[in-house]
Amino acid sequence: MIDKKLLSLLVCPVSKAPVEYDKDKQELICWASGLAYPVRDGIPVMLEGEARQLSQEEKDAHNES
Repeated sequence: MIDKKLLSLLVCPVSKAPVEYDKDKQELICWASGLAYPVRDGIPVMLEGEARQLSQEEKDAHNES
């Protein structure tokens, strides 16, 4: 689990936009850059090289909600 105060301070290193925590996937999602950063052992890994690109399906599902 990510501390809510920490989450409010974190931004994507690529877009500088806020990130959202996905508890199920253990990732921090940045919709602006389309990247998902892993959270390992409760520690966010905010490195572009460690992030995965969001799929078009994930982006579409987010835009519909």
